[in-house]
Amino acid sequence: MNPVQFFDNLWQDYIAITPQAEVIRKVFENTDGEVINDHVAFRTFAHTPLQLENLEPLVLAMGYSLQDEYQFKAKKLRARSYIHPDSSVPKIFISELLTEQLSESAQKILAKYITEITAEPVDQSVFWSSRHWSAPSFDDYNELMQETEYGAWLLAIGIRVNHFTVSINHLNSVTDFQATDKIQHVLGRVKVAGYAVNTVGGEVKGSPAALLEQGSTMADRKQIEFSGGEKHEIPTCFYEFALRYPDSDGVVYQGFVEANADKIFESTNS
Repeated sequence: MNPVQFFDNLWQDYIAITPQAEVIRKVFENTDGEVINDHVAFRTFAHTPLQLENLEPLVLAMGYSLQDEYQFKAKKLRARSYIHPDSSVPKIFISELLTEQLSESAQKILAKYITEITAEPVDQSVFWSSRHWSAPSFDDYNELMQETEYGAWLLAIGIRVNHFTVSINHLNSVTDFQATDKIQHVLGRVKVAGYAVNTVGGEVKGSPAALLEQGSTMADRKQIEFSGGEKHEIPTCFYEFALRYPDSDGVVYQGFVEANADKIFESTNS
């Protein structure tokens, strides 16, 4: 599968549970024409057939190369980012929950479900394949939420893209703004459109000195069916916005900043 096919499929799955993204994209398309995607992100479980090492070959097969690795000790995560030689192709960020670092009770909850994952992924469609395990109970979801929101979200939602990201660098509508005002203008338009913005650590995560500023909406909400036919409205996915700055050599930074990403993870909090 080539990147164009991959991202087309991914977008359709994404907007099915994140309708805000289609609305917000159209807001910016009305003033900017094409909206360029900076990157997408995925969540998965370590020590399963869907672990990061088993997803990575599917990314590399589309022409990507490993860009960098990251650690999120407080959230018990590790992650890798991937970059494509064609700069118009979005970057990919994959994180995984280090389940062995969770409490015994959380591990027991997860074990009931993730032991059902029986096969390694064979093609890129795994990235929009949802749950590979039975629907969790709402009690298990809530108990897990107390320790790892990331794990509870993943248990309920499954393997699906967590967010797409608008590249502010490619928006014509912000060219007349001072660099440090651009992301605030973008987030302001999102709020005017009626969507809440993640305020953890401030609306803008990062700084020009860090060469990356990011902001995001709070996740959409959707009724998800849990075991026993119970249905509850929970957070699904969100839309991110990224502004990249050039380094001292004039090269626009293409990496990720752990401190920023740590706060962006909070966009799926209830």
